[in-house]
Amino acid sequence: MTLETPDLSGSTAFITGTTRGIGKAIALALAERGCNVVSTGKTSEEGDYGEERDLEGSIEQTAREVRERGAESLPIQLDVRDPEAVQAAADQAIDRFGTVDIVINNASAIQLATVEDLPPNRFDLLTEVNVRGTYLVSRAFIDHLKGVEEGWILTNAPPVTVDRSPGSGPYLWSKLGMSFVTLSLAGELSGHDIGCNTFWPVTAIDTRATRHFGLGTEDDWRTPDVVSDAVLQILRHDPAEFTGESLYDEDILRAAGVADFSEYNLTPGDPAPTSAQMIDPDYSRPE
Repeated sequence: MTLETPDLSGSTAFITGTTRGIGKAIALALAERGCNVVSTGKTSEEGDYGEERDLEGSIEQTAREVRERGAESLPIQLDVRDPEAVQAAADQAIDRFGTVDIVINNASAIQLATVEDLPPNRFDLLTEVNVRGTYLVSRAFIDHLKGVEEGWILTNAPPVTVDRSPGSGPYLWSKLGMSFVTLSLAGELSGHDIGCNTFWPVTAIDTRATRHFGLGTEDDWRTPDVVSDAVLQILRHDPAEFTGESLYDEDILRAAGVADFSEYNLTPGDPAPTSAQMIDPDYSRPE
């Protein structure tokens, strides 16, 4: 089926982690609906980070692809752990476009390991990129979003449904922290027409991190488009009324009329709900 999508002409989105994967898919999906995109991440063609880490994709490449879709884009190299850099990026985005309507916290660090096996510096990285980054980016735009007619703070993070995750506790703690910050903002910003919600895939998604850490095979993954399509459906709502929600991509898309998810699958057959079961071991799809 063809999904109804919002007209985002004249809007601007500030998205973290747009160099590849889910963040890039969201950036391009929004651009196709007319939304300008501030493309942020650590991999820039103006530095040697990408060459040193042998990473494909850059903030500039995503910006070029946004422009190919008819929208404007501003690439900003950004470490979301740095409060001064985050505030400067927010100010630069607002100066460039006048208004930023949509803030999407997508940048994340991942390492699935036990408490015993995870080195302290990696624990700090998970906490600082995921929780601190979400806090800093959201905070940098709060005052501005209060003056926007319809604003959004959306975060790529799961529902808060568990109090333990043996084998991946430090990582999941950091992702739940992203949710906690975002959902708390829904209450703090009520009355300002700002929708603060989280979104999370039911299945694993085909990204560089998924492949790098060997999180299953192509039979277990969907394309990032399933997440970007879900984000578009969130943006069809009135942010004043649709806020404080923790949303699974499948649930959002089913509500929009999607019954067949095969177009998102890498191989025939629906992948198991491994991502949802990471944070809710009893999760099962509706009959």
